[in-house]
Amino acid sequence: MKRLRSSASGWAAKALAALFVLLGLTAGARAQAAGQRDPALRPIVQQAIAQAQCFLDRYDAAVWYTLMEPRLARYVHNPAERLNILHQVYCVTHQPGLAKVPPGLVLAVMQVESDFNRWAVSASGAVGLMQVMPYWPERLGMQRYELVHVSANIRMGCAILRYYLQSTHDDVRLALEEYNGSVGRHFYPDRVLTAWENWSGADDLGFPVRARRPDATAR
Repeated sequence: MKRLRSSASGWAAKALAALFVLLGLTAGARAQAAGQRDPALRPIVQQAIAQAQCFLDRYDAAVWYTLMEPRLARYVHNPAERLNILHQVYCVTHQPGLAKVPPGLVLAVMQVESDFNRWAVSASGAVGLMQVMPYWPERLGMQRYELVHVSANIRMGCAILRYYLQSTHDDVRLALEEYNGSVGRHFYPDRVLTAWENWSGADDLGFPVRARRPDATAR
């Protein structure tokens, strides 16, 4: 998948992203048009956008950054963008008062959905790192081009993923199928769960992952 460097000028980048969304160009992402449409999601995503503050345990964050930064470097070459992604993922997944989302799982979703290309646009119009559907900015009074912004995309994507984890009682496989809009099809969660093995760290231990289907060994 082609990557575009984040060093492009701001206005040119916004214009390019808006053009990609309008044209519906394919960038290799996999989100389905049927996903992310649950009406109950709107207030959850809206709250996630409004709550941008980050309260970190500095020691735990430093350990996690140390583990993940070298792994992310192979996908994101710009150091500032790389640290921004890690910062946003850690903040949003550790948001006080909300159910935890494993940060390694979020990174795995990004890897499969966009290969960490924040400019990625799928055939169904999903945009950015976590392939958020373009109707979300319209519902939230935002502009479509904001979906290519690291912080906004991660906050929306994590809010949606958290919702599906809660609604499926932490059945990670089913939550991923819901997120992708591919319920009953196993290819997508298989890929994400395999990728998660590369991103797991101390912070993900103890999360009740259902990483394999009962018939997985029979295939």
